[in-house]
Amino acid sequence: MDTPDNTSVENGELYGVLAEFDTPGALIKAARKVRDAGYTEFDCYSPFPVHGIDEAMGIKRTILPLLIFGGGITGLLGGCLLQWYCNASAWHWNVSGKPLWTFPITPNNVPIAFECTILLSVFTSFFGMWILNKLPQVWHPFFRLDRFAKVTDDGFFLGIEAKDKRFDLAETRRLLESAGALEVEDCNLDPDPETRRMPIWLYGFIIVSTVFALVPFALIYRARASHSKEPHYHIFSDMDFQAKVKSDTAFDMFPDGRANRGEIPGTVARGWLEDDSAYWRGLTQDQGGEWITNFPAQVQITPELMKRGQQRFNIYCAPCHGYDGRGDGMIPQRVRKAGAGALLPRNLIDPKTGVITMPNGQVFNTISNGYNTMMGYSAQIPAQDRWAIVAYVRALERAQNAAQGDVPADKWNEINGATP
Repeated sequence: MDTPDNTSVENGELYGVLAEFDTPGALIKAARKVRDAGYTEFDCYSPFPVHGIDEAMGIKRTILPLLIFGGGITGLLGGCLLQWYCNASAWHWNVSGKPLWTFPITPNNVPIAFECTILLSVFTSFFGMWILNKLPQVWHPFFRLDRFAKVTDDGFFLGIEAKDKRFDLAETRRLLESAGALEVEDCNLDPDPETRRMPIWLYGFIIVSTVFALVPFALIYRARASHSKEPHYHIFSDMDFQAKVKSDTAFDMFPDGRANRGEIPGTVARGWLEDDSAYWRGLTQDQGGEWITNFPAQVQITPELMKRGQQRFNIYCAPCHGYDGRGDGMIPQRVRKAGAGALLPRNLIDPKTGVITMPNGQVFNTISNGYNTMMGYSAQIPAQDRWAIVAYVRALERAQNAAQGDVPADKWNEINGATP
């Protein structure tokens, strides 16, 4: 097909033709007809996305999803490599005995690898879209046509560029008119090439805005590299300058400078009255109070209570008193090994020096408030668990000081290895 002379000294070189259509449906039909005619260098313009226009124009599937996938894989491998280098190569940091690196990646490696995957995927999506669409494009030849201004409101346009191999001005116009175009208008490039270039002031704006965008990063770098006795300037103070207590400093809110106001005399928190003296303190309700010898009514001796007492004893008491209660736990062993003259823990099951002669209430009080170098555990161990420990200590005493009469005859023979 012959191509006419598309050059005009007066109007400039012909860029293409622009056709206006009445509805989105008409635009889709025209795009399909232009595509079937063999045109490839054309585009459709509308004030909103038109469903089905891609298929009508014959637009192939974009390569952007593959690029995003590649960016995500790169981020994943980069995140894993970063963690391997930091943990297993450059700095061998033992955290709770965890391996320096394992493959495949373990849960502790997932967050960094995941975030790097997302980061590279987002960057590839953002910049890939701009590059593939040849953006930013601040000037287009169709901007010279007054009719094209309707594209942001209620106009639907199809433009065919003159560089298309099948372009012939007369034939192309007839094709668009037969496709239902309301108007078909030629579009010429501006004769002056300077008008098609980005304005100089826009270059200046981009440079200045880029410089200003770097200012916050420069301030952050300066703040991190400098030392000052004054706090950094906060645009949003958040909770940095709230009235709060700092250790070893006076608190100006109160005249005495103390932040801990203590308990208010004559008051008690709801649910913390603790008026049952036997259960909470191991004392009788009588004036003056005596140590109770039995267990409070709230404490029922059951196998579950004994197991709970054993568990709590092994956690809090065994380090000093030992698992058997003889006062030979790991702490006194180390004290003797070091040759220190510290006061060693008491043998709990010794009939003379142990707690056998102590009433239950006194044993409970000792666990609660401590004795000599032993600290009190009322803050760490609930009252019910302290009574469970008392019950287990009594079981230890009985087991370690049992006589033959405490064991049934048939069981005694089994214990000593004899045949019943």
